[in-house]
Amino acid sequence: MDIILIPGFWLDASSWSEITPALEKAGHRTHPLTLPGMESADADRSGIGLRDHVDAVVAKVDEFDGPVVLVGHSGGGAVAHAVADARPDRIARVVYVDSAPLGPGGVINDELPVVDGEIPLPDWNVFEDEDLVDLDDDLRTAFRAKAIPTPKAVAFDQQVLGDERRFDVPITLICCEFGSAMVRAWIEQKVPFVKELAAIKDISYIDLPTGHWPQLTKPAELADAIVSAVGPAEV
Repeated sequence: MDIILIPGFWLDASSWSEITPALEKAGHRTHPLTLPGMESADADRSGIGLRDHVDAVVAKVDEFDGPVVLVGHSGGGAVAHAVADARPDRIARVVYVDSAPLGPGGVINDELPVVDGEIPLPDWNVFEDEDLVDLDDDLRTAFRAKAIPTPKAVAFDQQVLGDERRFDVPITLICCEFGSAMVRAWIEQKVPFVKELAAIKDISYIDLPTGHWPQLTKPAELADAIVSAVGPAEV
C-alpha cells in the first residue's frame, strides 16, 4: 500500500523519519510530504493557504494508480479529510494522529499567535498540559530547532468540502491526548466539534497515551499503531 504521511504545523517530511522504517518493513511504500511553504524557515509562505496544502496532497494521490492511505498528524488531519473529500474513491483509509476530521466552515486553529503573517512555534505556555505530555526538555529543544513557521492562512482558512462520499472512507483515530472512550462519549453526546466525525460510517480507534507529538515522544509505538491501522501490505 502507498501511504502518504502529512505532517502537522511546524513540521516537514523529516518528522516522519522514525516512523517510515516500520511501515516499510511491513511491506508498505511511504511518501512523507513537505507541504508548500514548509520547505525551510526561509521559504516564501506569503499567499499559501489551506487549499494549497490540500491540492499538494491531492496531486500526490493522483500520482498513483491504486488506492492510497493518508496519515495526517494534527492540522495534517484537516488536510487529509479534505483530500478524502476530493478523492473519496481513491482513499483506502485515513489515519488521524491526535487529530480528527474538520468539517466544512471549520478552521484548524485561528487562536495561534501570528508574527509577520506566519505562525512560528509558540512558547510552550501557549499549549495545554495535555499537549506536552512526555515532551521533555531535550525533545522540546530539538523540536524548536527544527520547527518551521506555518503559513497563517493554513490555520485560519475555512475548510471547504463538497462530496458526502467522504463519509464512506474508513478512518482510524490514533488517540493520544484524549482516549477513545472520551471521543466516543463526545460522539454519543453529539458535541458540536465532533459532528463531522460522527458522520463517518467506519471508525476504528487505537489508544496511544502521550502528548500531541507522538512521533517525537513515542515514535516506535506510533509506528506500530499506524501499521495496525493500515493492515497487512498487499502481496
